[in-house]
Amino acid sequence: MDAITAITQRVSVAQLTGPGPTDQQLQQMYQGAFRAPDHAWMRPWRYLTIKNEGLANLGEIFAQASLQDDPSLTEQQLAKIQSKPQRAPVMIVAISHTVEHSKVPAIEQHLAVGAGIQNILNIAYAQGLGAIWRTGSMAYHPYVKKSLGLSKQEDILGFIYLGHVNCKLKKAPELAMQDYVKEWPPKA
Repeated sequence: MDAITAITQRVSVAQLTGPGPTDQQLQQMYQGAFRAPDHAWMRPWRYLTIKNEGLANLGEIFAQASLQDDPSLTEQQLAKIQSKPQRAPVMIVAISHTVEHSKVPAIEQHLAVGAGIQNILNIAYAQGLGAIWRTGSMAYHPYVKKSLGLSKQEDILGFIYLGHVNCKLKKAPELAMQDYVKEWPPKA
């Protein structure tokens, strides 16, 4: 698949099944992530690949974090929370590691990681895989961050779920360029 097709036709896929991406496919995704625009070559990214029992362990971390927020959760609610990481055979946790820099503010470092995530999604699609970028309260929860070994300078920017498509793909939405793009200054 050519790059333009991958970029313009990719859609998020919420229903994923195994097998997960191969090691070679993951390596290509990471190589793409590392090619994201990166002002001053800060390399503000870090990624965790989670699969197999790691997904179950992450589910337990999600459950414990949720119990900290609401000790009244029922067993059924906890089971649903615990199962979230297992919605796909592989998850990548995208982490932004920001540092003070006179010319590169934290927002630019976060954007570099976001661009890397987008490259991962596009490469997954080009490889015939499905992927979805999720966040939610667990991405920002201090217990989750601590349990995954994040430092104070690190933030989770996304949980990327990867696998084979297990549903009919949605059609990429058609957006009218004139609704989002204007020339400046406007012509009189």
